[in-house]
Amino acid sequence: MQNSWAGGAPDPGQYFDSGFLCLGLETSCDETSAAVVAGAHQIRSNVISSQIAVHQRFGGVVPEIAARRHLERIVPVVEQALQEAHASLDQIGGIAVSYGPGLVGALLVGVSAAKGLALALGKPFIGVHHVEGHIYANFLVHPELEPPALCLTVSGGHTDLVYIRAHGEFRVVGRTRDDAAGEAFDKVARLLGLGYPGGPAVEAQARQGDPQAYPMPRALAGEDTLDFSFSGLKTAVARLIQELPDRNPRTLSNLCASFQAAVVDVLVSRTVQAMKKLGVRTVLLSGGVAANGELRRRLEEAVRQQGGRLYMPPAILCTDNAAMVACAGTYRLARGERSGWDLNAVPSLALPEAPAASGASA
Repeated sequence: MQNSWAGGAPDPGQYFDSGFLCLGLETSCDETSAAVVAGAHQIRSNVISSQIAVHQRFGGVVPEIAARRHLERIVPVVEQALQEAHASLDQIGGIAVSYGPGLVGALLVGVSAAKGLALALGKPFIGVHHVEGHIYANFLVHPELEPPALCLTVSGGHTDLVYIRAHGEFRVVGRTRDDAAGEAFDKVARLLGLGYPGGPAVEAQARQGDPQAYPMPRALAGEDTLDFSFSGLKTAVARLIQELPDRNPRTLSNLCASFQAAVVDVLVSRTVQAMKKLGVRTVLLSGGVAANGELRRRLEEAVRQQGGRLYMPPAILCTDNAAMVACAGTYRLARGERSGWDLNAVPSLALPEAPAASGASA
C-alpha cells in the first residue's frame, strides 16, 4: 500500500466543512471523469466523458484505445469540472484518484494527472481503491450513513460482499469465483446480439419478458458460502440459444428476463444470508449493475423483510465517476492519510482489508 499517514493528527472537521474542496479523478476503465466535492458530501461538479461510442463497434473496451482517449480528455474534463464548480485550482484542498484495480494504461493517466496537479499546487493527494469509491457513493449522498454496514458491490469487474466495520476498515466476506455479474450481462448481451454495454440492453429486453420462461441455474445454491459464480449461467444461456429453433423478439425478451432473474436471485439471497451471518441491518448497494431496476427493487424488499434498510446511490453515481472517488478520498485525507510520489497504477489491486472483528466472522 503506497498510502501513508501524515505527521501530526489532522483536524477531521476541516475536511467535512463545505469550504474544503476535493478534486476527484477517475480513469480506471472507459470513463474519463473529474469532480469537485465539498466537505465530502456536496457535489459541486461531476463531469463524465464516456467512451461507449468509441468501443461499441468492438463489442467491449479496447484497453489501448481507452488509454489514448483518457490522454485526450483528462485536461478538458478537469477544466470543465472546475468551471462547473465555480472553483479555481488554488481553491482545491486535496486531490483523490482511483489507482486500481482497472486497466493499467487507463489508470496511469489519472494517477499521473493527480501527481502532477498535487506537485504543482503543493496539495495533498490520496490514492483510492476503485471499489472503495463505489462504496462511498452511498456515503456521498447519505451523509447520515454510518458503519457498520454490509455493501453489495456489483459491476463489470467485481461482485463482492464487503463488511464495513468502520470508515476505511473493510473485509470481503463474499466474492465471485469467476465472472462478475456485470461481465455476465455483457457476455449474454453479446451472445444475443444486443451490443455494448450489455447491462442496460438486457434489462430493457427483460421488461417485456417472462422471468420464468426458461430454467436457469443458480450456482452454489444450498452451499454454506457467501461467494458467487456466474460463468455457468452464461454457458446455460449459450446452450439454450443453440437449442431454440425460433429466436423471435418474444423469445429474446424471455431469455433476457430469465437470465436477469437468475442473477438477481443469487445477488439478493447471498446478501440476505450475509446479513443474518454478520448481524448487520444496514445494507448498501453499489457498482454499475446497481443501476439495474429489478435488482434495486428486489433487494430493497428483501432487506426490509429482514428488518434492515437499504441505501442506494442514484443511477448516475452507480457507474464509474469521480465524485465517489473524491468522497472516499476526503474521508481518507481526514484520517491523515496521504499518498507518496511512488504511488503507481495497480491493475489487480486488492481492497485493503481489516482483521475480522469478534462476532463478525463469515
